Amino acid sequence: DEARVSHYAVHWVVDFQTHVLRGHCDYTCVPRDGIPPTQVVLDTSGLTIHGVFVLQDSVECTAAYSWDEVTYPALGQGLRIPLPDFAGQAVVRVKYSTSSEASALQWLTLAQTKSGKHPFLFSQCEAIHARSMVPCQDSPSNKATYRAIVQVPKPLVCVMSAVDEATADCAAPEGSSGEWAQYQWYQKVPVASYLIAIAVGELECRDLSPRCRVWAEPAVVEASAWEFAETEQYLRTAEDVCGEYRWGRYDLLILPPSFPYGGMENPCLTFVTPTLIAGDRSLTNVVAHEIAHSWSGNLVTNRTWECFWMNEGFTVFVERKIHQRMYGDQEQGLQCESGWGGLCNCVASYGPDHSFTALTPHLEDGADP
Repeated sequence: DEARVSHYAVHWVVDFQTHVLRGHCDYTCVPRDGIPPTQVVLDTSGLTIHGVFVLQDSVECTAAYSWDEVTYPALGQGLRIPLPDFAGQAVVRVKYSTSSEASALQWLTLAQTKSGKHPFLFSQCEAIHARSMVPCQDSPSNKATYRAIVQVPKPLVCVMSAVDEATADCAAPEGSSGEWAQYQWYQKVPVASYLIAIAVGELECRDLSPRCRVWAEPAVVEASAWEFAETEQYLRTAEDVCGEYRWGRYDLLILPPSFPYGGMENPCLTFVTPTLIAGDRSLTNVVAHEIAHSWSGNLVTNRTWECFWMNEGFTVFVERKIHQRMYGDQEQGLQCESGWGGLCNCVASYGPDHSFTALTPHLEDGADP
């Protein structure tokens, strides 16, 4: 009797003073498997709920809600919202703010950026951290489109894992001062919640092709544009292997050095570590992996986190096909040998009987995937 969320519409104010996102999210709720729903259940972690409403003809009607018991702390807490009888779809609004300790959000100080002039925010929602950024159905089995309206203090720039719809100046939000800008983004392809991503900082961009662009801090944007100049070639080769690219844009965001991953395949906007800027394009093959995720993982997604091997496994398979077509059999063979060596090292490090070395790990007891 639980509804499925088919669309998220978030409205955020990015508050660098308190290190929170505050605002609301509207949820388009539809029946799941044709069963008339009586409630919608959203995952949360550390969020402060300020009000829950059912929208009727765009009018807020206060709704009751309840909290599930916390069984596994790593998984957060379920938010249950009763739904009225409806035909087709219902829209629920949740007003909330994040915690300053939200696990999905990394707030960087001035000293942690390249220029040292402005703070920086970026998100990392994989695997189950989106619930600390927005109440959501935080499972890869549920996909939804999303639209976001985000207000940020100028001169900071907001980018997201979606396509830019509009940018304009706006009035300072309540409790704030100075000049502000409002960004609007839309992701038309249904995605799992772990692929909702945001970054806000001192950013500039350079076009690499009509559909590819690189974003970075001003001090590294030119070097980044040169380093990743072959991105369009990677994308075209991936299309030769997998078919049409469905996401519209493929942009890269070069993050400050504190980004803890090589890359993150956020749709339309791959997050990349600046350690790939070697000056000779020798490390940009990571882009082949992240581009491959546009089909395996982002477009076709594992239903549960126990089956995450399907996401990364098929992505590595496609990545190697891209390398083979662009650089030949010897390069592909080298990549395969390197990957096999890395796998053997991981198994030896954890031990052959460790759950993390299993193709399908055991997560039924509330383990954090």
